[in-house]
Amino acid sequence: MMNGRLQRGVIIVPGALTLGNLFFGVWAIVSAARGDFSTAAWLIVVAGIADMLDGRVARVTRTGSRFGEELDSLVDVISFGLAPALIMYHMFLADGEWSWIAAFFYVSSATIRLARFNVEQAGHAKVAFHGLPSPAAGMTLATFYPFSQTAFFRTYLSAWAWPEIMTALMVTLGLLMMSHVLYPVVPKFGIRTTKGRLTGIWLLLLITLAITVPRLYFFTALNGYVVYGVVKALVLGFFERLPERDPMLDVEAGDEAGAELREIDYGELIPGRPFRLRRKRRPRRTGRPGRMLKRRRTRTDAAKTDGEDRSQATDGRR
Repeated sequence: MMNGRLQRGVIIVPGALTLGNLFFGVWAIVSAARGDFSTAAWLIVVAGIADMLDGRVARVTRTGSRFGEELDSLVDVISFGLAPALIMYHMFLADGEWSWIAAFFYVSSATIRLARFNVEQAGHAKVAFHGLPSPAAGMTLATFYPFSQTAFFRTYLSAWAWPEIMTALMVTLGLLMMSHVLYPVVPKFGIRTTKGRLTGIWLLLLITLAITVPRLYFFTALNGYVVYGVVKALVLGFFERLPERDPMLDVEAGDEAGAELREIDYGELIPGRPFRLRRKRRPRRTGRPGRMLKRRRTRTDAAKTDGEDRSQATDGRR
């Protein structure tokens, strides 16, 4: 009974994280409509963290499903497509008669990007994203407002034409989401290898910066991530270097914890019934044909020998 409850809880966790992503995205939209752009920005960052965790939890616990993939993409359209576009609209585009077209283009780009992701990469471990990930694009736009409230921005950057810059950035991010530029995923880390330990230290440093100076860190780091993908694509294109294997599929490492998508019967999640994952049973092996023939021949030879012994005994009696 306890095991069944634990299994049901494991299945609920990825879905709860996805719905949490949706909750923070809708909350960010409401905050932006009220003019609270700082709260809206950090809510989208929290939604991005939830989006990063739900897929990993689903793969590690082997509870991934096609339903979860579709739900995740639908939620991402709202949290990282619609919500950042509305933040930009309320900040810079509300006064123009047709300036909302830029927001529409961004939302359309995010929708196309996520639909392509579902067809190409959803549910598989990967080493690169095909096009700029929508969470990175959404958080780049959303975190501009906290960055604009820093002393550094007010001292050195406040005189720039930011409405035009951010509108151009929004259109550029939309194009990059639909592009064929490859962007790296969060690298894997561990303690068994030197590379894994160095990666862990590097990630720990980034987390420390995100906690200590979040207003300066997020906008600059995310823009650096955007520029990195473009520069890398240009350099590889200039030298005409082609990858030896599929650059989007993590063939060597495989899915996290060796996970794969499995069919889940949600109808079995009834109180009092233990939940079981449906697994395909392998057919039983009946043995090798050669051994069966040898056994049959041995039995036949033994029967013949026994028959001959009996006939000889009968002749002897006679």
